[in-house]
Parts: sequence; structure tokens; C-alpha cells
Amino acid sequence: MTNAPLMLSVSGARGIVGETMTSEVANTYADAFASFLHDKLGRVPMLCVARDSRPSGPELQQAAADAFVKRGCTVTDLGVVATPTAGVMINALKADGGIIVTASHNPTPWNGLKCLDGDGLAPSKEEAEDIIRRFHEKISLPAKDGGSLIVNTQGHDTHIAKVLGIINPAPIREKNFRVVLDSINGAGCEAGYKILELLGCDVLHLNGEPTGDFAHTPEPKEENLTGLCEAVDKFDADVGFAQDPDADRLAIVDENGRYFGEEFTLVLSSLQWLSKHPNTSCATNLSTSRMIDDVAKQYDCKSYRSAVGEANVAGAMKEHDCVIGGEGNGGVIFPKVCWVRDSLSGMALVLDLMRERNEKLSTIVNSIQKYEMIKRTIDLAELGGIPAIEKEIERLKETYANERLDDSDGLRIDFDEGWVHVRPSNTEPIARVIAEAKDSLTAYKLANRIKL
Repeated sequence: MTNAPLMLSVSGARGIVGETMTSEVANTYADAFASFLHDKLGRVPMLCVARDSRPSGPELQQAAADAFVKRGCTVTDLGVVATPTAGVMINALKADGGIIVTASHNPTPWNGLKCLDGDGLAPSKEEAEDIIRRFHEKISLPAKDGGSLIVNTQGHDTHIAKVLGIINPAPIREKNFRVVLDSINGAGCEAGYKILELLGCDVLHLNGEPTGDFAHTPEPKEENLTGLCEAVDKFDADVGFAQDPDADRLAIVDENGRYFGEEFTLVLSSLQWLSKHPNTSCATNLSTSRMIDDVAKQYDCKSYRSAVGEANVAGAMKEHDCVIGGEGNGGVIFPKVCWVRDSLSGMALVLDLMRERNEKLSTIVNSIQKYEMIKRTIDLAELGGIPAIEKEIERLKETYANERLDDSDGLRIDFDEGWVHVRPSNTEPIARVIAEAKDSLTAYKLANRIKL
């Protein structure tokens, strides 16, 4: 995908390094964000900058930091940290926001910029659109003296301390779990390994140097985690964890070396937290499995849905005072720690669940009603662009007008036998079609109702 465009969305900016993602782009985008915050706050903002471990990160982070300093901002350089760590530190330092240089699960040729506000929360759809408008119009604050750049290396320890201040590590330590962690040489290497050690785990760390030299395709999906699955079996581990490059997503492998899907990360984490907090609520996006609804119902909790994107999920969580939420891509949002997806919180919650249930992970997973999910991606260039999706959505609305429809993000149609969701991606030039039912044949038939 060497000719991929610069992707601008609620998830930030992403592009190919040296082509659509350059120092100039990073500088201009940071200018736009600073001007947005200035107008929102009525003053020059105090900001953080951070990055994942990609080789292109230092140059792009410096470009963003230079833009902030030039506009008179006090800027804290957090270095190579996980995206959730940046969220924790923005809150801890009482900063007004920050930019993390990351392309999340995208492969090495990509990099990007992700904005967080003073709550450590990704901007809403409306705010993101305003930032994008300012970027296109090259809006910036006047140059101003007084800007400064300071370095803070406390991110990992601060993040870990916050997680372990909520999830008691002492009873987990007594279990002496054996864990394999694949950090893919990304930003989660140090904090991921350290929190597992502090939880008393015997850890085999794969790809544990934050070099940005990804040992396999970085998205934590089954076909990319064969090494982790094999290592869990050989190490006789109780569980295997896989982080993505900025450590906001978490995939899990059971003690048999079986990858059972990213959808279970949120389900297992919610199972543990909602069991302790019945009669509360959780939230997720339209593309996430019905399993989370089943878990919520089990503990008399309400579950809410939002458009895809953690900013949208976090917005729904704030609106409904949810105690946990996230997305079916392995992303757990644990608001007591931070408002972005957090692999560290996910690992601690899952280990605490295993400890409390005193059962093998496979037994816990097998006890959950599983659904079959079909996922398809379609190249927008081959399809004819966004207009083709819009035309298909209008056809579906007419055809299935009597079903339960949600058009807040593409279109999701809920049938008695399952659901199907079609939408353009926020982060790649593709369309996604996702269908779920109790059996694969029904899910396949539901997916085929989308004529793209």
C-alpha cells in the first residue's frame, strides 16, 4: 500500500513515512492541535509528546514538539511509552493534552499522530473534524517566547502504580503464574514486562526490546502470533499475552497455545470487573461481539454501543458512567486508570480473573457462549470510494427497514439470528464488513447481504 493517502479521522493522522507522513505534516498537525486547544481553553496549553518505538518516531516527535514550543507551550517529552501511558501521564502532570507519534497496529512503513485531551481522552468526532479543518487550513497560533521542552521518564512506573492501586497484586502474586509476553519490540516492552513481574509472574518475554523492528506483522491476530502460541506450549505457561506496537491492544492465548480471538480480551476483562460491580454499565462499539452484552446481562449491568473508535466508545462510557468498556480488537478501556485502551489493565484484569476463578484459562473461555464472526475488508479504490458504500447503505436501509438499524457509523443491522455491520475504516483506505451469529453459516449468509 505504498500509495496510501494521509488518513485523517477521529483516530488521528496516519500515513506512509516519507510520503504522506513527514516532519512537515507532523509540525502542521501539531500546530492545528495547539490552536484547537488554545481556543478551547482560552490560553496557551501545556502539552506532552510521546512515541512508540518505530524508527521514524524521533523525527516526527521532534517536529510536533518544535511546533508546540514555538507557540509558547510548556512541553513534556515522555519518550517511548505506550499510548495508555501517555494518557496516564497527561492526567498525572495536569497537562492540557498531548500527541503520541504512533500508527498503532499498522506495519512499519506507516506512522501517525494521535491526539489526547486533558482527560487523556481522544477527541470526539466533532473535535477531530475541527482539528482536521485547522490542519487543512494551516491554522496556527502566533509564534511566542517562553516555550520549553522538558524530559520525564516516570511514565512506565506511574502507569503501573495506577493499575496496581486498583487491582490488588498480592493475591495474584500467590499464584505464581507462568506467562509468555510478546511485546513485538514496541512501546509496551518495559511496562508490560515490569507489571507482570510485580504481579509475581514467571515471564518469558518475546520481542522485548523497543527497537521498532517488528518481529512479525504487528496486528495481534491469530496468523501473526504463531510464535507466541508455540512459546506458551513449550514454556508450559498459564497464559500468553500479545501487545501491539503502542500497547493499547491486547490479544490472549490460553495454556494450550490456543489463540481464541481478540473479542475475548474485553469480554474476560469485563467478566472480572462487572462481577465485582453489578448493576453498573459498560460500553463498546457497533462492531464488537454480542458476548459483552451477555456478560453485562449476567450481572444486571447495562451495555451501550457507539460508533467505532475509542474516542466514541469513551464518550459513551462518560455519558453513561460506565465502569469498563472497549472494543473487540483487544482494546480495554478502564477509566479508573485512563480513558484510552490499555493492555496493562487488560493483563491485570485477566490474571485476576484466573486467580479468583482458580480455573485454567481455557475452562473460563469455554464457559462463555461464543458466536461466529465473519470479517471482510474491501479496497476502497477498487470499490469506487465512499460513494459506493453510501449507495449500498441506502439500499440496505430500504431493504431491512423493519429490522433494528443503527447508522451512527456506516450501518449495523440487528436480526434475531445475528447482526451485520458495514462501514469505512477510520485508519485505512478500506471498507469493513462484519457479521456475527451463533454459527458460521448464518454469519456467512448475513455478510453476503452486503453487496460490495
